[in-house]
Amino acid sequence: MFTGIVQGTAPVVDIIKKENFQTHVLEFEDAWCKGIELGASVAHNGCCLTVTKVDGNRVWFDLMQATLNLTNLGALDVGDKVNIERAAKFGDEIGGHSMSGHIMCVADIVDVIITENNRQIWFEVPEKITKYVFDKGYIGIDGISLTIGDVSESKFCVNLIPETLARTNLGWKGKGDVVNIEVDPQTQAVVDTVERMLAAKA
Repeated sequence: MFTGIVQGTAPVVDIIKKENFQTHVLEFEDAWCKGIELGASVAHNGCCLTVTKVDGNRVWFDLMQATLNLTNLGALDVGDKVNIERAAKFGDEIGGHSMSGHIMCVADIVDVIITENNRQIWFEVPEKITKYVFDKGYIGIDGISLTIGDVSESKFCVNLIPETLARTNLGWKGKGDVVNIEVDPQTQAVVDTVERMLAAKA
């Protein structure tokens, strides 16, 4: 489980490509390496991946083709940075919202509005996701727990404070970039349950 509180960004230092398979090597900060071991879960841009090798501050992760197709991780190049969050532990403070690390889709950034001490970013999601997106609801964007601002059909926005811009990749992403989306699991459960109940009554 993750909380959507991104610890920072880590650079991709190597990508090993095989048929329908890739291994990404990331370089972690010292603090993130404490207690890390084979089999540990780490979110990359919100996508839960498993540690397969550790060598000093360099950490290896394997990505299946399904992951590469569904997320923005398949478009990464060496030198790109990804948002990183170690898995939550029992007793940790939950500063964001509960997230599984299972990406539902990707969204396009369609507009960025910059004002003093604030940045508003608009995203467009596939139609199948729109029923889970509503004002003041939670959403995971590249692993960041954020509150939805305005919603307009298949588009929605979030408002970012300087701390989020400094700590995550949304500080440099712009119009045309693609982000990973995880809808709030509780929202998804409620919406799906109501739909099933209404369908049964009909």
